[in-house]
Amino acid sequence: MMPLGIIAGGGPLPGQVAQAARASGRAVFIAGIEGFAEPDVLAPYPHRVFRLGAIGAMIRAFRDEGCRDLVMIGPVKRPSFLSLRPDAEGARMLARIGKAAFLGDDGLLAAIMRVLAEEGFTMLGAHDIFTDALAPEGLLTRTAPDALAMADIKRGMEVLKLIGAADIGQACVVQQGIVLAVEAVEGTDAMLARIAAVTRPGPGGVLVKLAKPGQERRADLPALGTATVQHARAAGLRGVAFEAGGSLLTNKLEMIEFADAGGIFLLGVHP
Repeated sequence: MMPLGIIAGGGPLPGQVAQAARASGRAVFIAGIEGFAEPDVLAPYPHRVFRLGAIGAMIRAFRDEGCRDLVMIGPVKRPSFLSLRPDAEGARMLARIGKAAFLGDDGLLAAIMRVLAEEGFTMLGAHDIFTDALAPEGLLTRTAPDALAMADIKRGMEVLKLIGAADIGQACVVQQGIVLAVEAVEGTDAMLARIAAVTRPGPGGVLVKLAKPGQERRADLPALGTATVQHARAAGLRGVAFEAGGSLLTNKLEMIEFADAGGIFLLGVHP
């Protein structure tokens, strides 16, 4: 079995994908993105760190390591093109990406996937390797949503279909039918940090997180972890709803433990 190449952004998921690949008997090589990939996550595995624009060097490293299957996983803040400073191969690939470079994240990721496939790589999703991380359907916690929470979840899914189609974000918070916040470039945790300032009296709201319509699911599935639960609890929310089969739970058992301790629910839904 050929080694798996992992293009690693931030967070724990690159390491968890690598661990799952190793458990299946597969060697791995990680290309960590400088300034995003976490050294402690990379350390147990063969790896090199590349600046974001060193695309040619990254591709050569994957080829040298015998990697033909690639996974892109972990958040990377989209850079300005003035700061990217691509190497020669990177500049050639950016030219092939073309107008997609000026689209939203979905269009750009789809174009990157296409160009890497043209270079002879097979692009996989993290969930193809780390199958345990894919969010299940139904209630995961002792606490369950009541009718008001379910109505807020429905409202949140309606909102996310609209903002997701516009490639704005994957998450929102709804309380008593009122949309308190929607996620944009700042990410879910930063959005949750704003909730305390806008929350209303009465029953707390819910966080809803879904994949965008037409999203490139091999590279950018919504991811939730223990920190998501902690931030939701700190924001006074009553629960978290996420797309079953379309979200990644980075530490499922720990998430459930934290949610149960805080009296909030975790619910896998179908939009």
